[in-house]
Amino acid sequence: MKKFAAIIAFFCVLNISAQQRYDWLKINRFRVAHLSDSLKENSGLEFINGRLFTLNDSGNPSDLFEIDEVSGKLKKVFPTNIKNIDWEALAADSANLYIADFGNNEGTRKDLAIYKVPVTDSLALNSVQKISFFYPEQQDFFPKPLNNNFDAEAIIFLNGKLHIFTKEWQSKATTHYIINPEITENQPAQKIKSFNTGFTVSDAAYFAGRLYLVGYTKKTEVFLSIFSETEQGIFFNKNPKTFYLGSALKIGQIEGLAVNEKGIYLAGEELIFSIFKAKPYLYFISHEKIK
Repeated sequence: MKKFAAIIAFFCVLNISAQQRYDWLKINRFRVAHLSDSLKENSGLEFINGRLFTLNDSGNPSDLFEIDEVSGKLKKVFPTNIKNIDWEALAADSANLYIADFGNNEGTRKDLAIYKVPVTDSLALNSVQKISFFYPEQQDFFPKPLNNNFDAEAIIFLNGKLHIFTKEWQSKATTHYIINPEITENQPAQKIKSFNTGFTVSDAAYFAGRLYLVGYTKKTEVFLSIFSETEQGIFFNKNPKTFYLGSALKIGQIEGLAVNEKGIYLAGEELIFSIFKAKPYLYFISHEKIK
């Protein structure tokens, strides 16, 4: 709940002023369901073999949740014995889920980790591998709450590697880093390129040659940017198509994003501020709506 309170403080300006260079795609009309109360602080959304998973961030039990993509109903809970320091995202290959424990709001962490969880019909929780990493560019670990560039809430799996997209509170940009999931000793994240998104990135997804990034601004504006892959694993050589999705005060704090052949799935955690209350919702937008 400490992070939740910090985010509320971060949302200190209430006026909505989306810039004109963005297209408008308000997602209230794409709401699928009110998520279970056990997912009030959901952070991350991912498909694996047609199954949709999510999790909660810091201050919550170390559980993984399978939900129904159509109804949003909770299908199954998978308790784990993995410590939840600050879980923020999920990624997947064809056989594994990756739990990203790299939330770093204060910029002080030296224990960043990603957990590789084999998935069959169930989760092989006795075979979990820990992937440790660090950012070589970070030299200062003095606490800077919501004011550092080494936080992260977004990850994808692509071409045998894990791709991290940072949440940069200072620059309002994101930096693309790559991690090798086959290395278990502490490894440096490989910096690829930064992009000035204009918002803090809260989740990522990849599908059919496109990178999807979602996030929000201090004015509670929620945006979705879609980048085309210009060469294998490279996304920031061209400007994206960007959509304004609405105010977090109404649609929730969007921290879950997954994409499949049907369309785009978004999940927001509960947000309560002053007279505003947004419940944890699941949204679905078909690909046809964003052409």
